[in-house]
Amino acid sequence: MSWQSVNDILGCLQIQTKLAEEPLPILLLAWEKIVGEVVAAHTQPTSIKRGVLRVATYSAVWSQNLTFERQRLLVKINSILPSPLQDIHFSTGCWQHNQNQANQTHDYSNNNLPQEHPSYIETINISDCNHQEKTSINEAFTNWKKLTDKRSQFIPLCPKCQCPTPPGEIKRWQVCSLCAAKEFR
Repeated sequence: MSWQSVNDILGCLQIQTKLAEEPLPILLLAWEKIVGEVVAAHTQPTSIKRGVLRVATYSAVWSQNLTFERQRLLVKINSILPSPLQDIHFSTGCWQHNQNQANQTHDYSNNNLPQEHPSYIETINISDCNHQEKTSINEAFTNWKKLTDKRSQFIPLCPKCQCPTPPGEIKRWQVCSLCAAKEFR
């Protein structure tokens, strides 16, 4: 039997203590740091079973988007946990709907008004359009065309493709968003 130094014994005890710690409380404390403030507001880790982290999400859209980011998140999470996770499952099943009611309303503070988006077009009064029940597809198309033409009448044209373009897009990119997207490719 060999003698071990006190440092070796203490080191083994620290490792055993870390392995005995529950990973979920550690993860809950660091969740916002790992995923960021916005994602943390729409997600909540609920359990870890058999190396799989289960995360409740605000909506199916959040679940799907975070599923695509699963591997990147696993690397970040495993860097802080004593024992690594194998996978993450996202689901809306355990979401507490009352925990983030503030996130359910639109926040238009900090100049994030819809009118300030480059693609915003002022709505028009459609009271003079025909709201009768459409008797044919041709009539419905004709009414739609009249409404579209009326809405487009005062909208500037894109210098590149000559399509009606919201003024915010021309101001921002000097062309419509479709032409700008083609230039960015």
